[in-house]
Amino acid sequence: MKVGFLLRKVALIMGVLGLGLILTAITAEAAQSEVIIINKSNNQLAFYENGTLQKVFPVATGRTKRLTPEGKFSLVNKVKNRPWYTGNIPGGDPRNPLGARWLGIKVPGDWGHTSGNVYGVHGTNNPSSIGTFASSGCIRMYNKDVIWLYDRANKNIPVYITSSPSSFAALAQKYGVGKVQKVVAGHEIFDINLYYGSKGEAVKILQRKLHITADGMFGPKTLSAVKKFQKSKGLAVDGIVGPKTRAALFSK
Repeated sequence: MKVGFLLRKVALIMGVLGLGLILTAITAEAAQSEVIIINKSNNQLAFYENGTLQKVFPVATGRTKRLTPEGKFSLVNKVKNRPWYTGNIPGGDPRNPLGARWLGIKVPGDWGHTSGNVYGVHGTNNPSSIGTFASSGCIRMYNKDVIWLYDRANKNIPVYITSSPSSFAALAQKYGVGKVQKVVAGHEIFDINLYYGSKGEAVKILQRKLHITADGMFGPKTLSAVKKFQKSKGLAVDGIVGPKTRAALFSK
C-alpha cells in the first residue's frame, strides 16, 4: 500500500512539474511575440504584437550614445501620470517632463535600481525634442503615442535597445520575434516609413528596388526616383515611402 501511495505521489508531483514547465514555455513564447524594439540610430520605436509589427513611432533618446543603454531588458512597471520627483512636479502637471505615461525598464546595474524607476519609455512636455538626441537616458515619445503603447504593452515583455543600420524586419528576425520570414537577397523588405534625409539599410533596400545606387542615403536622387515610382503607380507624389508606397514596391 505504501509503495503504491508513494508511486502515485511521485507521479502527481512529476505531472505538476511538467505542467509548470509547459506553462512557463507558453508564457515565454507569448512574451517573445510581444516586443518593443528601439533603434537609436534613427530614433524609432517598433511595437510587435503576436509577432506582427503594429506601429513604428518616432522617439528621442540620450544626448550621448552611452546615456541610453543598449541590450535586452524587460518592461517591469507602468504608471499613469508619474510625478517627476527630481523637480517635485506632480503627475499630470503640464510642466512634468515625464508626460502622460511611464513604462519602466529594468536595467541591471543602474546604481542598484532595477525596478524600472530609473530608465523608461515615457511621454514628454517638450514635443519638439522627439526625433532628436535629447534625453538623459530615457526614451521619450509624443504623449498620444505613449498612451497608445501603454494601453497595449504588457509588463515583463522584452525591450530591445540597439543602434543599428538594419530595418525593424531584420532586427525582429535577429531577436526571434514571432514568425518573421528570412530576409534574403531578392526578397528584402523594410517596415518603416522613409523620407528625405533617412539613412540606413532600409534605404539601401528601397534604392535596390528602384534600381538606383544603394548608398543608404535618402537624398535628391532617391527622392526623384520615389516620386517617379509613385506617379507611375497612381499614388500621391509626396516623396514619402509610407505604407501604400511600400505595398506597391513589394507587390508581385
